[in-house]
Amino acid sequence: MKKLTLVCLLLIGSIAMSLAQTAKQVLDKCAATVSAASGVSAQFTMNSAQYGNASGTIAIKGQKFCMKSSRTSMWFDGTTLWTYVASNEEVNISKPTAQQLQTLNPYNFINLYKKGFSQTMTTSASDFNVHLTATDQQHKIREAFLTIDKKTYAPKEIKMLTGSKWTTFTISGLKTEKQADATFRFDSSAYPDAEIIDLR
Repeated sequence: MKKLTLVCLLLIGSIAMSLAQTAKQVLDKCAATVSAASGVSAQFTMNSAQYGNASGTIAIKGQKFCMKSSRTSMWFDGTTLWTYVASNEEVNISKPTAQQLQTLNPYNFINLYKKGFSQTMTTSASDFNVHLTATDQQHKIREAFLTIDKKTYAPKEIKMLTGSKWTTFTISGLKTEKQADATFRFDSSAYPDAEIIDLR
């Protein structure tokens, strides 16, 4: 009986390890899809208990990103972040920390799994469904669910728990296309009436 129990435990452990490895392979391919050297663009919808709801477009190139919606737009060139709030015609300029970028940059959402998270995965007919759980209790993002297309390895949905509040990004129309560096910097001529507040 003890031998049978030991064999069962080893088998369960082996299956768990296999799932984790498979989840990592899927996430590696998803990260590679989003981090195409030339850049990618997509449409998104955000539903957030903390930030409200929004929809718009996003462009990503490495660590740089540009996210535009009717309410708020953000440009990050790798160092400087410009945040435009349409309701009060205001642009805040800052230099975000790595931790702040975790909750702002969609590229970082895709790369969460690389440090401080355990991984499990299930599959459906068309998708990989990956569940990430923080192993570091101090991590700002406690948990995340990623839905990844089986054919293209493009992310379709990212659902994250920050504190006690969930934020869900639905992503569609992801395509690889060349992104100019100027895409990730705020163009003041396009917002002539905006008040600029430099917080650096």
